[in-house]
Amino acid sequence: MRTVTLGAIGAGRIGKLHAENILRMPGVQLKVVADPYIDEDWARSKGLIAARDPEVVFKDDEIEAVLIFSPSTLHADQIITAAGAGKQIFCEKPIALDPDRIREALAAVGKAGVKLQIGFNRRFDPEFRRLKQAVDAGEIGKVYLIRITARDPALPPIDYVKTSGGMFLDMTIHDFDMARYLSNSEVKEVFACGAVLVDPAIGEAGDIDTAITTLKLSNGALAVIDNSRQAVYGYDQRIEVFGSKGSIMACNRTPTQTVSTTASGVITEKPLYFFLERYQESFRAEMEEFVQALREDRDPSVSGSDGLISTLIGLAATESMERGKPVRVAA
Repeated sequence: MRTVTLGAIGAGRIGKLHAENILRMPGVQLKVVADPYIDEDWARSKGLIAARDPEVVFKDDEIEAVLIFSPSTLHADQIITAAGAGKQIFCEKPIALDPDRIREALAAVGKAGVKLQIGFNRRFDPEFRRLKQAVDAGEIGKVYLIRITARDPALPPIDYVKTSGGMFLDMTIHDFDMARYLSNSEVKEVFACGAVLVDPAIGEAGDIDTAITTLKLSNGALAVIDNSRQAVYGYDQRIEVFGSKGSIMACNRTPTQTVSTTASGVITEKPLYFFLERYQESFRAEMEEFVQALREDRDPSVSGSDGLISTLIGLAATESMERGKPVRVAA
């Protein structure tokens, strides 16, 4: 098995999570982690070279691929720089909030002939992969409807909200990708409505905290997505795919699958509270996919185009909410 040497940019919460996973992968070397605010004690404890300047990663000839876990506003520039350095690239979503900037980054990747995988980790979740398998195998027949519930357990910081691009581009973008993934179809029209029901400060920051979005897919199926920034009972992540032969559903993960039944009632545990717990397997699996694509010299299963398309859907949803009418997704 060929050893793959990686360098990472960004050592915040998600960067550290990925680093911990990579360090457990056989035949993979994470050599350098660059972050202006790098925790050098953490890096040293993991046997990593700590750097404050990402140029250290880009200029290291031993590093085959760059992993971009930096703030979203830096992603496009760092993709372009990495491509120019001939590095393969993994990048967390979004590439950018401006489609033209995304296209510029994708053009640089194409010109350099390098690989790019976008971090839509939910495609690698075991439950959601089972839904995909059922659709692809025809178990539920022709897909009629996809119903997605995605609700966060707690509100994000207001400073984050102000730079996130809005709920549809920050949070619902994962659900747009799942609708495409599970339906094997593209979204052609979006109708979205949103409200500020949880925290007025989110509205003052120009965003919403609650939304319903309906999607028309090119194969005739429909999708419905409901989102909230605060579900007091935990991280609520459920999907149902309904078709001509039946339906299949992925329910919430709980700490255990126990059910207590007594004279006072039937009690189950609340959902896992945080996305790092709920999707820990998917984060490992998406990085394994990226490394395997490098070893096999093939395109990763989640492409830069997937990042662009989901952003276009998010922009259409934002426009639909503002105009109060359905909006076609831009090509």
